[in-house]
Amino acid sequence: MKFIKRFIIILFVIIVVSAVSLGMYGYTLYEEKIEEQPIADKVSDIKNDYYFVSIDEVPNEYLDAIIAVEDHRFKEHGAIDIIGIGRAILTNVKNRELQEGGSTLTQQVSKNLYFISEDTVVRRKIAEMFMAIELENKYSKEDILELYINTIYFGDGYYGIKQACNGYLNKEPKDMNLAEATMMAGVPNAPSAYAPTVNTELCKQRQNKVISAMIEYNYITKEQADSIDQSFIDEIYNGSYNR
Repeated sequence: MKFIKRFIIILFVIIVVSAVSLGMYGYTLYEEKIEEQPIADKVSDIKNDYYFVSIDEVPNEYLDAIIAVEDHRFKEHGAIDIIGIGRAILTNVKNRELQEGGSTLTQQVSKNLYFISEDTVVRRKIAEMFMAIELENKYSKEDILELYINTIYFGDGYYGIKQACNGYLNKEPKDMNLAEATMMAGVPNAPSAYAPTVNTELCKQRQNKVISAMIEYNYITKEQADSIDQSFIDEIYNGSYNR
């Protein structure tokens, strides 16, 4: 019995020490990035960019599509979604492959702002958490969503929704219809696969996932979903889309 108690105590100490060490490992990266350029300065640079788009200049359908497919509890949780992480772990274990990451939109913004070139995944993930906490402390959910749409990568060299809309759709973000908005919300998950200029079938499959998520979380009706015509994706691929 004493041996078992001693073993449990030692195991607990090892776990705590490991957790603290990992936390510090990621925190030092977070500190390095903040010292290089504080968040306020980084955000200012983004807002002063020619391609910056205010959240008021994009359709609500596009914002709803992002939240539905990327982080449907975005407005409810803080910087980190423990429920989302748990759900992602269960899904990945159940399917025996990495299908979900569990990162919140705020964590994705943190990555886009500071950690795109960081190769050490564990350290980056921990640093993202610290950065996400600071973002949530300093900015509103609307601000964070605005940063997200202006920093995500869409493939073909397009960063942010304005460049992507100009390049793929020949229009401004405010002019997107529901079909276009649901496609654009899906592309950033894996631009090398889902961009409409890369693979039309995969692009449509990803769009269908976005649409299904919007139905599930009551952003659109089944009737609205059924009315979406995906043929424009083929036109983009062929270089003939001009609406």
